[in-house]
Amino acid sequence: MSLMMQSRHVLLAFVVAAAWGFNFVVIQVGLGAFPPLLLVALRFAVAALPALVLTRPPLPWSQLVVLGMVWFAGQFVLLFTGMKAGMPPGLASVCMQSQAFLTILFAAIALGERPRARQLAGIVVAALGIVAIGTTASGHTADITPLGLCLVLMGAASWALGNVMTRRLPRTDMLALVAWLSLVPPVPLLALSVSFEGPTAIWSALSGMTWHGIGAVLYLAVVATTLGFGVWGHLLSLYPAGVVAPFSLLVPVFGVLASAIVVGEGFPPLRLTGMGLILLGLAVIVLPLPALAGGRAGAGTGPSRG
Repeated sequence: MSLMMQSRHVLLAFVVAAAWGFNFVVIQVGLGAFPPLLLVALRFAVAALPALVLTRPPLPWSQLVVLGMVWFAGQFVLLFTGMKAGMPPGLASVCMQSQAFLTILFAAIALGERPRARQLAGIVVAALGIVAIGTTASGHTADITPLGLCLVLMGAASWALGNVMTRRLPRTDMLALVAWLSLVPPVPLLALSVSFEGPTAIWSALSGMTWHGIGAVLYLAVVATTLGFGVWGHLLSLYPAGVVAPFSLLVPVFGVLASAIVVGEGFPPLRLTGMGLILLGLAVIVLPLPALAGGRAGAGTGPSRG
């Protein structure tokens, strides 16, 4: 594999990072049109359509179901409900990057992979950032709530657990894997939506669909899921993970910029400091910094999408 990316592949990596970053603003638009559980179900119902023409990965159904429930259903139910409970999109895009640090911890527990000093340093720095952000989730005028922050962090944990589970899989086509995993969430999530969000809310959302809501579902399913994973998987097939992974640092950058521009999200000094610490911790782990050598670049991190 080449260690130098061609210019067109660099452009593709930037486009995917921008698409995944803007994805968090689209989620907020979608949550204005659909209840969270229903929105996740619709997202994966559309994202599963390529499974009609793509060969099923060589995995037993039991493994596909468990991975689909943890990596997709669990992650996005927690993220969407967390944002609905009180978490602006820009901040959510940054906090979800804690999946990188949680992946390292889960891999140490489940796979016996001993964290390097560099990885532990990144985890400590990011943890300080999360604490700083948590202190801003108080007061009646706060735009984030403790519940929203906790749910988003739990979504990151579900993502991290899914990352560790995929480490055990045989090498397979990412686009096919995503399409077939997308078959798993719709039915159970629709059942949960009926139970918790209610038939009235579901009917109201579906019968009153606007182009904004339809566009949000299509973006989440086609752009963020199918195309995003397909292009990212293609890049990983051409270059080492350590060459591609650093582009994931751009996802929260694009997420913050999009949220500030589109929805006018503000970032008080303490929250901005916390976000900076999370990104610094991620950079310590992902970027191949000679002074911090000792850990494999990009180890433990998955694609940083929403």
